[in-house]
Amino acid sequence: MFPFKSLSLFATIGALIASAHAETHTVIFDNRCGFGTPTLISGPNILGIGNGPFTFNGPLISAIAYLQTGGCGFNGEGCTLIETTLINPSPSSGGSDTDISLIPPHSFSVTSGFGYFNGCDGAGADSSLQASCEVNNVNLAITFCD
Repeated sequence: MFPFKSLSLFATIGALIASAHAETHTVIFDNRCGFGTPTLISGPNILGIGNGPFTFNGPLISAIAYLQTGGCGFNGEGCTLIETTLINPSPSSGGSDTDISLIPPHSFSVTSGFGYFNGCDGAGADSSLQASCEVNNVNLAITFCD
């Protein structure tokens, strides 16, 4: 049997190891338009307005981003849309995936782009309209009017 102090030490070490491996993702916006407000939404929830950074402890699932110019609906209707899922790869998940969508009811509003950083650097809208990343804790930069 372990003495109480040993169990407490093991619990503390276990908590430190778990926190060191905690999943986090950050989204930042670079609005070069001189107008509009960057908006980040997941479902009915506004996750961030403005340039950020917006950091999430855990995965960011099915989020959308757009530049609110006054003509966009709540879900980015009528505007250029960035769709993203930022998640650490696992046997049940291939990792993060981001794309630009103009599928109706979305339509072109401003030039938009994205790129991963802190992993998969260089992968993003410069290389295709959709990009995946299989790196833990990857972050995303979204640019408007570049």
